[in-house]
Amino acid sequence: MKDFTVEYFTMTEQDAIEYAKAIKLFPEEAELTCKEIGDGNLNYVFKIVDVKNNQSIIIKQAGPVARISDEFKLSPDRNRIESEILGLQYKLAPGFVPEVYNYDPIMNCTVMDDLSDHEIMRTALIKHKKFSLFADHISTFLVNTLLLTSDVVVEHKEKKELVKQFINPELCEISEDLVYTEPFYDCPRNEVFEGSKEFVKENIWNDKKLVLESAKLKFEFMTNAQSLLHGDLHTGSIFIKEDSTKVIDPEFAFYGPAGYDIGNVIANLIFAYANGKFTIENEETQDDYLNYLVTTIKDVVNLFTDKFNKAWDEKATERVASYEGFKEYYLDTILRDTAAVAGLELLRRIIGLAKVKDLTTIEDREARIRAEKICLTAGKTFILNRDSIKTGADFINVIQSAELTSVKGA
Repeated sequence: MKDFTVEYFTMTEQDAIEYAKAIKLFPEEAELTCKEIGDGNLNYVFKIVDVKNNQSIIIKQAGPVARISDEFKLSPDRNRIESEILGLQYKLAPGFVPEVYNYDPIMNCTVMDDLSDHEIMRTALIKHKKFSLFADHISTFLVNTLLLTSDVVVEHKEKKELVKQFINPELCEISEDLVYTEPFYDCPRNEVFEGSKEFVKENIWNDKKLVLESAKLKFEFMTNAQSLLHGDLHTGSIFIKEDSTKVIDPEFAFYGPAGYDIGNVIANLIFAYANGKFTIENEETQDDYLNYLVTTIKDVVNLFTDKFNKAWDEKATERVASYEGFKEYYLDTILRDTAAVAGLELLRRIIGLAKVKDLTTIEDREARIRAEKICLTAGKTFILNRDSIKTGADFINVIQSAELTSVKGA
């Protein structure tokens, strides 16, 4: 058996079985199997199953480079950040994250709940499944993890210690590059679908006003230590089933603008909307599914607002938080950032290196071009008009306006 206590190495499936035995996660008589199931951009994920006792766990290991590209050199400290923030989120938003059983700083791995009875939400939405409780679940998670880690609630010196604990420069740099910088010029690393490139050049790269706004947003992202973010809260970071929502993969966590997490959720629901619009052939089925997504997007925004106001009234400890009008001002800044980040995510997933299957699996070329133009048009509007987008209905109006524009330009 290999020694897991000396120095790091990237584990194989057999190594993961030996590791599980070494740290005594299963009974002595266990019969263990392992499969590496990671399909993300950064890490290795091993599912260990005791076939004799029908028990299973997940071991997630962080490597020194990203799986998506060796260009991204990454600190394995991101695994420490992930395990610690999952522990904190488990307390702040119980029931909405997996339980962590062990963190190993030598092997850079975390052992946690196996959520195999759930499904990755992006995969489920591409199958056009509906989850009636999602908006309620995710809005609770967002309020509890964002407001309850802010200066509004947390004693200021304690909050500054948390900022220091979750500083995350390598992963933040990826977001600064892929989200805020590279989509706004003809970066060699961009991968624009051939049919959409001329539209991108004309409407994104050549729009000086939009490019200026992206610069403002980048510096807000880098300097506004408002709340402890998940940092990568898309539908590929959510496990879901009808009565349960579990948020995973918070390795991009750091203190930043609260709207970043909310905007990512909204944008990825819009990707699901675009997929449904251009892949569901039956008109009645399509209408039903798109109406579900419209309702969900509205509810995420409106339920977040309602729950945020209630939690503020119950949990705020900062004296100035009680000043008349301050809560409304603070929430407005979050909603402004939510709209902006929804726009950034819509643009970067089409223009940049990291794609979403919602769009790439649209097989018809012309349909994919139209889907991308809708998302790009909506994304640009979210950024430029972010000060006036405050309600769920406002978000839907932007999407529907982008649809109409795409029809006129078809």
